[in-house]
Amino acid sequence: MSATAGATLSLRALEPGDLPVLLDMLRRFYAEDRIPLDESRVRRGLEQLLADAALGAALFAEVEGERVGYLVLGWCFSIEQGGRHVLVDELYLEPAARGRGLGGALLAAACDWARGQGAEVARLEVNRHNPRAKALYLRHGFRDDDRDILSLAFAGDGA
Repeated sequence: MSATAGATLSLRALEPGDLPVLLDMLRRFYAEDRIPLDESRVRRGLEQLLADAALGAALFAEVEGERVGYLVLGWCFSIEQGGRHVLVDELYLEPAARGRGLGGALLAAACDWARGQGAEVARLEVNRHNPRAKALYLRHGFRDDDRDILSLAFAGDGA
């Protein structure tokens, strides 16, 4: 990976043919961050996202034409958040691209995208075992809401 500190990060929307490349990156991300991977569920979600821009965006992060990571943004709704807001669902940089300011640039690009689409709030999740990622988010203005995220996966009905 040849990305340099002064290089400009750009985002490129995924196209359906990019799904295998994204899934390769996603598998590395999930393994590194200890996220259980239900590949059929993830693939189903990605296919829905790529088919309907109203759901959000899946974007490759590139430096000088070289793919260095990816970003997935999804629209959510919460009256507490003032209505429609964006979830920075996934933000991943390849290990060789880290430590050069690209994580902050990717996070800023995510927020710029969200603001440009009319979001007033961006939210994200960070695993407790990843203090480096949490520190990045805090440095860039995110706050720790001191809440736990609870999930319930529904079985059947294709879920």
